[in-house]
Parts: sequence; structure tokens; C-alpha cells
Amino acid sequence: MGDGNTTTFATAWRDARCGDISEVWLGRRVKLAGWVHRVRDLGGVIFVQIRDRGGRVQLAFGPDWCDAGMIAAARGLSSEDVVQVEGEVVNRPPEAVNPEMTTGSIEVHVDDFRVLSEAAPLPILVADVDLAELPAEELRLRHRVLDLRRPEMIRNFEVRHEAVAGAREALSAEGFLEIETPLLTRRTPEGARDYLVPSRVNPGEFYALPQSPQLYKQLLMVAGYDRYFQIARCLRDEDLRADRQPEFTQVDVEMAYVGVDDVLGVCERMLQRMWSRALGQELHLPFPRLSHAEALELYGTDKPDLRVDWKLVDLTDLLTGLGFGIFDHTAEAGGRVRGFVAAGGAAVSRSEIGGFEELARKRGAKGVIWLKAGAEGWSGPIAKYVDDDVGAELKGKHGMAEGDLLLVLAGPDSETTAPLDALRRAVASRLDAFDEGGAHWLWVVDFPLFERDPETGAPVAAHHPFTMPVDADADRIRETPFDVTARAYDVVYNGVELASGSIRCHDAEIQRAILEALGFDRDEAERRFGFLLEAFRYGAPPHGGYALGLDRTIALMVGAPSLRDVIAFPKTTAARGLMEGTPSGVEPEDLAGLHIQLCEDD
Repeated sequence: MGDGNTTTFATAWRDARCGDISEVWLGRRVKLAGWVHRVRDLGGVIFVQIRDRGGRVQLAFGPDWCDAGMIAAARGLSSEDVVQVEGEVVNRPPEAVNPEMTTGSIEVHVDDFRVLSEAAPLPILVADVDLAELPAEELRLRHRVLDLRRPEMIRNFEVRHEAVAGAREALSAEGFLEIETPLLTRRTPEGARDYLVPSRVNPGEFYALPQSPQLYKQLLMVAGYDRYFQIARCLRDEDLRADRQPEFTQVDVEMAYVGVDDVLGVCERMLQRMWSRALGQELHLPFPRLSHAEALELYGTDKPDLRVDWKLVDLTDLLTGLGFGIFDHTAEAGGRVRGFVAAGGAAVSRSEIGGFEELARKRGAKGVIWLKAGAEGWSGPIAKYVDDDVGAELKGKHGMAEGDLLLVLAGPDSETTAPLDALRRAVASRLDAFDEGGAHWLWVVDFPLFERDPETGAPVAAHHPFTMPVDADADRIRETPFDVTARAYDVVYNGVELASGSIRCHDAEIQRAILEALGFDRDEAERRFGFLLEAFRYGAPPHGGYALGLDRTIALMVGAPSLRDVIAFPKTTAARGLMEGTPSGVEPEDLAGLHIQLCEDD
């Protein structure tokens, strides 16, 4: 962009892109085309900036080289009219040079132009829109074609393209084949509802759109295609948030005859190439690792944000036996007293601490105990219980210094872990404690194979049902499922999970035991997954892989607040496409052809 290399973009309508014109072109005639970005009428001379994906360039219409009719026509141009122009590239006067434009030292003296397409009055602005004054998102989504013209949006999709190209380069260099898998498949349980597609030629039967290519990529390993990847479209019918879309993209990767270290290394090298190509940044490999249990113990989450170096600490032994009833009763009931030291947190007001207490309660905690270290000693609800020995340990072992704040929760881990994570993030935000310039990567490994369903207490898959246990024992899976560790892993970037994967279960008996623990009897397992279980009977190699959430990754790379800013035509949180008007009704005769009849609501 703007480097003078214009051969690629020369067409019948233009010699180069607008942003490619530079001093190399001085004295040459050039033919350009683009959208009118801005018109400035200085009386004798009309200045028009035109724009395309490559950038902007200034056109000048003056009486010394244009006739009066051309100047009048230029004066009548409107924003987003599409024009084609011809003229000579000249230097701008020194006082008119614009250092904020890549083409700011030159302009084109136009002597021939025509309007290719007139733009109607704009429902939203495109040119020079302050990001703080953007129109409401719904309005921008309704007029997405105009919103996509903004330079910030173009930059997002340039980064997306370069990142995807980097992923393809990295994986291709390591011998992976890019293979497409079906979009019309069968229903499988992957944590969300399936989008169903009725079959016209098979009345009463339905395809499901894939939530991921999980089973197909495992079948490719069984089929002998040792290294597969795909830039895969995935669809899930679930409640949406700013970081979710009903259709999304992932970089899907699978490989055979590998262990955890092999897979993590491939993923790291792929991410390194994506960051290098798209952003010009080098990542430091290998990424550090924490077990799932360690991440919960130290940070209260399996997605820790390492831009804040505060860690959770167990204060049960230190703060019990002092006479503070809440702590003593918690310990007697088998719970723990845990918290963290927020450097500089003594500056937080009592009313702000009240806000943090409310946040903790919303996450399941019963309350928050706090302690400040000031110039004149300790303050807070437990200050009178802090004797010299306790104070010395807080300062020595836990690094608490004058001006710091200690926040403490008491109770069983199930009630305090998530609130401690929320508190840590909220207090760090209040104190600007994040290392905003840092890129902190982390692998979280050794997840549990199963988690408890919060409503029923029954086992549900922590990752997905096709993950290999660390100790592959079918009886143990059936009898004590919550004690089984999975060969599963997530890569976390600044507190956001970007990729998730596992070594897969390639043993039919272990796979059946996992499905049984999830409530599938043998008949149901055969009905739902028979094609996979059958494939395993014919020789399945050990295999594993990962899937990188591409939309979320690009959003973080460009600093976008929402996935919708990096998806060309996204849906709203109500799963609607406002520009094209989706979803929409279907004519009765079309439904009849699909053997579907709509029922009236009662």
C-alpha cells in the first residue's frame, strides 16, 4: 500500500490505486478511480480527495488546466460518488503538504474526469468519522456496505487476510493438507443447538450444519491423512453476546502420531507466523504452561490474564485462630480463606470497595473482607486482628507494602474461585495495573475430562466427548469420572482463550466408556456415533489437534471491541442480519416442498 508497486492494480479503469501514487509518479499522467471522500471549494480551485482500498489521493481542479464546465462539475460532486479521473501528478506546494496522508506530498491536476456512479444522500457518514462518534451499531449494521468502507474496517480485513495467509503458510510448510469437510452433516452433541436443514428428497429427515469439523477431522486421521487443516466455517444455534456469532470461522488442525508437545509446538509456530505477517511482531516461544488446577489456584480462572502479576494466595492458616469468626467458621467447615494483594490499592475508596463487594456477590461470594496498609498502620474490618506476626508475614511472604490493598474471600472454593477472578480483573482495571503493551501467552493444560452439570450434577464433557484421558482406563471413567484428567489444552492470550484442543480418543472401548459416562447407552452411542466407532475398529492412529477461533483472534489483533468488527456481514445479538433482512419467512409452497408445515402458536 502506497509503495509505488502498482502493476497488480492496473486495470482498464485505473493505472494504480489512489494510495499508491507517490513522488515516483511526478510528471506522469495517471488514470485513477474511486469514491469521493471530501470536496473543498477554495473559490478558484476545487480540491477533491478520492479513496479506494489502497488509500486517498488529492485531486485539484483549477482554471489553468481545467475548463469552467469541469470545475463546476467538480464543485457539484457529493460524498461517495464514484469517479474516474485523468491528469498529471505534481508536487503540492510546501505549505500544503499533508504528512498524515501517504500521498500527502503530491496531488493530481485533473484535466479529464467523469462520474461513474452518483451516490444518494448517505444514511451514515463514511469519511473522517471519529471513532468516539460512530453511529449506533444497529444503524451501521443496517448499512453495512457503507460501514465497511471506513479505513478502520478495511484495516481489520487486511489484518485478517494476512493472518489467515500466515496460518496457511506455517501449516503448509509443516506438511499439512488443506481439506474441506461437509457442511451438511448429522447431529452430534457439541455443547450448543444445531442448525437443522430439511431434506427435500428424504422427507422427514434433516441435515445438521456443523458446530465444528471434529468428527470428520478424526476420520481423516483414521483414513491416513496424517496432517490436515481447514479454515472452517462453524455454526451454532446459541444465545449470542459481543464475542459470539451464530456462524464463525476457526483454523482447524489435526495430526496423527503426536503427543501434547507436538501439537502445542505446531500451534505456537502457526501463531508466530500469523503475528509476524499480519502485525510485524515476533512472539517468544515456547509459551509458558500451567495446569488447569494451578491456573484456578493462582488466578481463579482457566483463562488467566497475565498482564496483571497479582496471584491468589491461601491465607487460611495465617488468618484463622485470630478471633475473626467468619474466617474461623469457614476453616472449620472445610473451606478456605483466599485473596490477593493489589499493589497501590489503598487508593481505592470505601464506596469503590462496596462496588467490588457487589460484583463478588453477583459471582456467588457471600462478601469481601479488605485490609489496607497505610503510613499509620492497618485499616479495614480485620485490622484489629492483624498482630505483629501476621503483619510481618503479609509484608514478607506476600509482599504487601504501604499503599497496598488486600482483598479476601472466605468459603468453599466453588463459591470463591470465580469471584476472586472477577475481583482481580476489576481492581486491576480500576488501578490501571494491566501491562497494556504486553502480549502474554499461556498454555493451560491437563483439564478435567468431565465437569458437573450445574443443575443435575451429572458429568458433562469439559472440552468435548472425544478427548483422550491421561490414564485410559474404561472402568475408572465409568466409576469415578470426575477424577479423570484429560489430555486437553487451551492457549490463552491476555486473558482470552484463543485456541482449544486435545489428544483425541482413538480407542473404541475408551470412547464408549466416555459416552456412557455422559449418559449415552450403547444403542444410543451406536446410533449417534456409529460411523466414528466403526472407523476405529479398522486401525486408528493416536492423533490430536486444536481449533483456533479466528474471529476472536483477529479482534484482539486489531483491538476491536466486538467480533462484528472483523466479520464482513455479521449478525446481531438476536441472530439477525439487518442489512439483508435475515432470517425471513418462507412461502407455503416452498415449505410444502420440504414436507414442513408451520404450527400456529397456542
